[in-house]
Amino acid sequence: MSNLDTSGSFRLGHRDVHRLGYGAMQLAGPGVFGPPKDHDQAIAVLRAAVAAGVDHIDTSDFYGPHITNQLIREALAPYPADLVLVTKIGAKRGADASWLPANAPAELRSAIHDNLTNLGLEQIEVVNYRNIHGVHAPEDVDITPQLQALAEMQRDGLIRHIGLSNVTARQVEDARKLVDIVCVQNLYNIANRSDDALIDALAKDGIAYVPFFPLGGFSPLQSATLETVAKRLDVTPMQLALAWLLQRSPNILLIPGTSSRVHLRENLAAAEITLDEAAMRELDGVAAKAA
Repeated sequence: MSNLDTSGSFRLGHRDVHRLGYGAMQLAGPGVFGPPKDHDQAIAVLRAAVAAGVDHIDTSDFYGPHITNQLIREALAPYPADLVLVTKIGAKRGADASWLPANAPAELRSAIHDNLTNLGLEQIEVVNYRNIHGVHAPEDVDITPQLQALAEMQRDGLIRHIGLSNVTARQVEDARKLVDIVCVQNLYNIANRSDDALIDALAKDGIAYVPFFPLGGFSPLQSATLETVAKRLDVTPMQLALAWLLQRSPNILLIPGTSSRVHLRENLAAAEITLDEAAMRELDGVAAKAA
């Protein structure tokens, strides 16, 4: 596989991690619900990621629910000393696979204990509070009670570091007055760049930014420019989209997900792609065309 050192590292909590990690969401069944279609393949993908040098895995106990965390424990425990597991809380799954808020303090504590049990841990390295309000963009609601609950669990030793997911710039600013925030995980990719200013502000303060859906998520990126530049550079469009993110800002940490070892190799190979100024200028225009 690829040399992940090529794209460098960045601080996440108190550790430096490779800037290309792995997102475990796609290991669950269709719609991120139920068991994987191929259990053994899911285990193999996780082990291949770590064998390739991945030291940052993103997960949640509401993936499945419980499925991805149980797969991670089965595949990787006892965990390598340098592996950073990041989870998120604030939602739950309905029996019909719906995504429901679960953000009362008692629900958050229960979710932490579920994560600890299913991952087989006594403390979780990083926990993101996932603001469930807002489907296409985060709603700017007050999240003070939730952060206070996470801060209490941090004092209890259940979690080490706190992050945020699906939040506005104002929520980040307000949160940092209450607790230390080590990362922000929001929707961002080459075609969705509403967080440009936030990324730059976080970079100045040494805070990691982790784009979810870096390849478009359930609606894969489609762009004639992406196709053209990828063909010229002899890479895949998805590799190009990841490489652009790596060059966009040094504080960006990537967690592309896949349930395929072939796609895993392709994703990790993006660490070795260097884009010249001309390619970056072309790709910078993708968001404007998408809009």
